Amino acid sequence: MKSLLRILHLEDDSNDAALVQTVLAAGGIACVTTQVQTRKDFLAALEHGEVDLILSDCSLPTFDGLSAAEMVREQWPDIPFIFVSGTLGEERAVESLKKGATDYVLKDRLARLVPAVTRAMEEVKERVERRKVEAQFIEAQKMEVVGQLAGGVAHDFNNILAVIMGYGDLLKEQLSSQKQLQEYAEEILQASERATALTQQLLLFSRKQTVHAVVLDLNVEVQQLHKMLRRLLNQNVELDFALANPLGRTKADPGQVGQVLMNLVVNARDAMPNGGQITVRTGNITIDANSVADHPGAAPGDYVMLSVSDTGTGITDEVRAHMFEPFFTTKPLGKGTGLGLATCQTIAQQSGGHIGVSSAMGKGTTFTVYFPRVEQQLDVAVKPAQNAPLPRGTETLLVVEDEPSVRNLARSILETQGYEVLQAANGEDALAVARAQTGKAIHLIITDVMMPLMGGEIMAKSLQSTHPEIKILFTSGYTDDTVAHHGLLEPGVAFLPKPYTPTTLARKVRAMLDNKTDTSIFRIQEQTAPQSRQPID
Repeated sequence: MKSLLRILHLEDDSNDAALVQTVLAAGGIACVTTQVQTRKDFLAALEHGEVDLILSDCSLPTFDGLSAAEMVREQWPDIPFIFVSGTLGEERAVESLKKGATDYVLKDRLARLVPAVTRAMEEVKERVERRKVEAQFIEAQKMEVVGQLAGGVAHDFNNILAVIMGYGDLLKEQLSSQKQLQEYAEEILQASERATALTQQLLLFSRKQTVHAVVLDLNVEVQQLHKMLRRLLNQNVELDFALANPLGRTKADPGQVGQVLMNLVVNARDAMPNGGQITVRTGNITIDANSVADHPGAAPGDYVMLSVSDTGTGITDEVRAHMFEPFFTTKPLGKGTGLGLATCQTIAQQSGGHIGVSSAMGKGTTFTVYFPRVEQQLDVAVKPAQNAPLPRGTETLLVVEDEPSVRNLARSILETQGYEVLQAANGEDALAVARAQTGKAIHLIITDVMMPLMGGEIMAKSLQSTHPEIKILFTSGYTDDTVAHHGLLEPGVAFLPKPYTPTTLARKVRAMLDNKTDTSIFRIQEQTAPQSRQPID
């Protein structure tokens, strides 16, 4: 029950009203009571004030309690209504319950009042909790539907994107002397990267992506995105940073942290069409049992926070009620996907944290993401030099892929780097190619996971049973949970998700041929490294 109840008392006798107030106080119920006598005042109090509970006499000079109860049931059904009357007979008591009353108490038996009020407010709390659970269930069902949809199209869509991005990169390299055509190729690559980002947001939002968490410093992640964030903004938007030092460490997916920051900055920019100021802050915060109520969805503990504040238009209560829902957006058609904030919330939750918002109309908005603080040492990942020449080789490789366009792309990329490339359309074809390859070893097999007739996993086990020296690189455009079901995300298993770029494929292949064991770092780079071009909203 609330610490202070706001009670509306429909009663024409001030002495009876005072007695009721005394009984409630003696029973330990703290309340603020508004006494009214007429229908007009009763309606005005309900329409313009906040009411937790209604107490009502049955008969009044110009109004009656039964009419009041019926009115409340129709317009304010969540407010409990208790009759407190000295003239309520058995028949009228039954009728009062039919009209929507929660309970009734006789004035000469006020000892029942405190238990009746307590029970009524507990029922209100139970209804609120039940509705919350029902809403969560509906949301979970919606997530499942979206997840099934996203997972169903991800494989084919990622194959298409792999072809667009791969040939786009190759085309751009060939057009280095033709600036105009190179710009066209760059536009194609930017569009494909936005499509890739949108696919990843759908999968992340529907919880179909695996989180690759490492211990990191939020300040480092923010600083690495400094230049990119400035490129997202117009000249009339000022970007400031207020980074706490020292700052605790947290365990999260670095690419997802960057995605959160960029989404929040883009939203802040769009909330200031005439310009303004954006401030990115980091800090340490402890949420204790006393303050946890101010942080919905949070558990008490130590957190590292990342916030983005703007001086924009602010968020209305109506928008705040829906802003984390998938596909909800206030932006014009074609300007937003409605996945930005939903993705941010999902990332925060998957990291064990939560996201909060404060806003004032005309004064701006602050989104704050809370990541749990950890005491572990920072994880250091060695990133390959992006501008270095692609590594070359002369080894024999076998590309196993049921999608011809993807298979031909991989062959073109690898042959350009000097490798001898064999091809197969599925696992059965791959076994036949391997058996026919007499006198010359196959050094590495790049294989899709899901294929008709025989998948890559069964094919690889069959080959490695007789040729344990053959290295296997698995690829897939399916969602991470589907791939994980086949055990291909376990340590020691080399995996490259689609869509991949020529650079990523060439470096991954060379690393495996050179017996480099840090193959997981390539997966993290492919999935989570912030894009160098503007992210999708």
